[in-house]
Amino acid sequence: MENENIFFRPIGEIHSPFKQLAGMPIQPSAAEGIQGYLTVDPDLASGLMDLEGFSHLILTYYFHQAKEAQLQVKPFLDDQQHGVFATRAPRRPNAIGISVVKLVRITGNTLEIENVDILDGTPLLDIKPYVPEFDSPGPVRIGWLEKSRGNIPGKRSDDRFIK
Repeated sequence: MENENIFFRPIGEIHSPFKQLAGMPIQPSAAEGIQGYLTVDPDLASGLMDLEGFSHLILTYYFHQAKEAQLQVKPFLDDQQHGVFATRAPRRPNAIGISVVKLVRITGNTLEIENVDILDGTPLLDIKPYVPEFDSPGPVRIGWLEKSRGNIPGKRSDDRFIK
């Protein structure tokens, strides 16, 4: 594989009540009802046309506070090490995160959202509409997380990925 550099320009910024990593919900399902908003660069606002018809969005963003990547991590829902690609941990070779959030309202270039599990000030890379027929593949296996089903609501992060 050729070593290529890929550059992304943020399209906006995500805002939430979370000013520090420790204590944040670990996934949107653990952030039910938590409100936030995002602003899209005004030059890109016309790209929001027709988005208000969707109830949920997939946000792609940059983990701007993530430290150096770790190939094996101990995730929040387990006390064992796992390969980073078998987790949603932020200390990844490419520090890119995704969250499915509820769209509340669009006003100009500002989108009000709910179920926010994202650090305030996070650079937004992309927005896609969530479409169940595209994004929910049906019966799935969830590997080592199977034993944690039902433990996500209310789960908060600690400082394990800050150091």
